[in-house]
Amino acid sequence: MSDALEQAISDQSMLLDAHVARVSELAGVTAEALRQPSREVARVRAAARLHDIGKMAVPASVLDKPGPLDPDEWDLIRRHPVIGERIVAAIPSLTDTAPLIRSSHERVDGHGYPDGLSGDDIPLGARIIAVCDAFDAMTSGRPYRQSVSNDAALDELRRNAGKQFDPAIVETFCGLTALHGGASTSAT
Repeated sequence: MSDALEQAISDQSMLLDAHVARVSELAGVTAEALRQPSREVARVRAAARLHDIGKMAVPASVLDKPGPLDPDEWDLIRRHPVIGERIVAAIPSLTDTAPLIRSSHERVDGHGYPDGLSGDDIPLGARIIAVCDAFDAMTSGRPYRQSVSNDAALDELRRNAGKQFDPAIVETFCGLTALHGGASTSAT
């Protein structure tokens, strides 16, 4: 059934398909580096691959909008993790990924969505996905902005450690230079 959901993502957008594939790979390697058990690594990879499945309910005109989103459009975007959770929770083999999908856009400072969770109240796998998702979003072009270099993205992750991202995950992720083309790991 996961294959069918992944195909739905692919059919919706080739950019989204490539994004979730990269996030899944980054999240799996990061979970391994954090010494998570193999079952948890597999769960994180699966959740990362499906973390944006709820965007199927968001019109392409919103997802591909070249300018700023209006408040109603932001409401649609903020609902996609809940929609994604509901989709995967209905599939017995994916039920354990649902909490990670729902929480993948939370922030450690509590200013994320959909639930405003903070710190360790956010599942570890979701905190891993958040770092990997942000890195890939920054280093890949979007209709509304140009990509940045790997080094610039790593610096942005470091600047937001403890606010948006879990500092330990950022530190581990930034140390995995093979994942991001040998980017420098020096702090700024």
